Amino acid sequence: MENRRPWYTILYVQVLMAIAIGIAVGYFFPKTGTALKPLGDGFISLIKMMIAPVIFCTVVHGIASMRDLGKVGRVGLKALVYFELVSTLALAIGLGVGELIRPGAGFNIDPASLDPKAVSGYVARAKEESFVHHLLAIIPNTFVDAFAKGDLLQVLLIAVLTGFAISGMGALGEKITDAIEAIGKVLFRIIAIIVRAAPIGAFGAMAFTIGAYGIGALVNLGALILVFYATSILFVLIVLGAIARLAGFSILRFIAYIKDELLIVLGTSSSETVLPHMIQKMERLGASRSVVGLVIPVGYSFNLDGTNIYMTLATLFLAQATNTPLTFGQELIILLVAMLTSKGASGVTGAGFVTLAATLTIIPDIPIQALAILVGIDKFMSECRALTNLIGNGVATVVISRWERELDTRQLHDAMRHPVELGEALEREPLGALPASRIPAS
Repeated sequence: MENRRPWYTILYVQVLMAIAIGIAVGYFFPKTGTALKPLGDGFISLIKMMIAPVIFCTVVHGIASMRDLGKVGRVGLKALVYFELVSTLALAIGLGVGELIRPGAGFNIDPASLDPKAVSGYVARAKEESFVHHLLAIIPNTFVDAFAKGDLLQVLLIAVLTGFAISGMGALGEKITDAIEAIGKVLFRIIAIIVRAAPIGAFGAMAFTIGAYGIGALVNLGALILVFYATSILFVLIVLGAIARLAGFSILRFIAYIKDELLIVLGTSSSETVLPHMIQKMERLGASRSVVGLVIPVGYSFNLDGTNIYMTLATLFLAQATNTPLTFGQELIILLVAMLTSKGASGVTGAGFVTLAATLTIIPDIPIQALAILVGIDKFMSECRALTNLIGNGVATVVISRWERELDTRQLHDAMRHPVELGEALEREPLGALPASRIPAS
């Protein structure tokens, strides 16, 4: 019988302990907590430096190995349709909850009393984040520029083009594909080393959050935070739960399967820190490598369920807090505008706040300076956005793999019954170690 590992050596336990200690340090020693910010930033930077090459190798290997190249366009189209439907539903739910519960009612805030300088930086960034700007930004200045900036969509574009090019090179293309597979194995080994520092990163990030913003921010705007978290939880359990059930798996088992990643996101407030891990875990779950390589990176920019709920809910909150009346027609405009501005926000911390600013710049009825109300709590809201986004992208990957009849259902249920710790999974099953054949979903 295999000996059980001591509980304190399990990664998710270490992350949980680190988060708890970070909260305590930030609360009792706020200056020390604020000074620990580099620990969180350092861990995020270590992971982010691996994201571009991992996505490139995963996508190129997946496409170059395909015999049916039309599948790339088919998978991409299915993914975008799914993203749009679920994202619009999330926006509508945020709007409906905001109108039903009215968390901003009674604040009676005079916009003239707010400091516009507190949000000037976000507004300036928001004005640059137009839909056309996002489309043009997909094209990098040079081939290597995409890797230098780490832009997910730019890397994905280059990877798709490279994969198509290699697939038509015959025997030479097969050799290049094997070389890329080998490089991918090295990259995942590096990530397996970096991820061991997750408790340190989570400790530093959480200590900074509590030390810099304080528990008081949670109390002052507790109603909005509570409503947003409750809405996101219900969205995951009911909406994503129903989608998961139709795809043949339990959302609760899925959440338990990615618990390590969720805890790291909770500690760092960024879903990008676990992007390479999600690619690996979705493959281990039985989803085909080609689908995973396309859906996960694209989903990080186009399938942001948590961000969408936050955008419409926060917009109504600010309107209610500043006593700005909105007609049903204006609320529909908010929904339509949010459908555009929500596209292209990445998994980086604070992107949801910039997207909210972009929405308000297009809707002049709500004073833009009202964003200052939310500056102090955005870090806490960012955690919930990132967690919801991560779960939504994972569910989307499994669903689209099933649509493509490339989901190994036996492997899916077996992996959920016997989840492997994050670091162990990366070490055991690097890129290319998974079965090439998939059992079609029933």
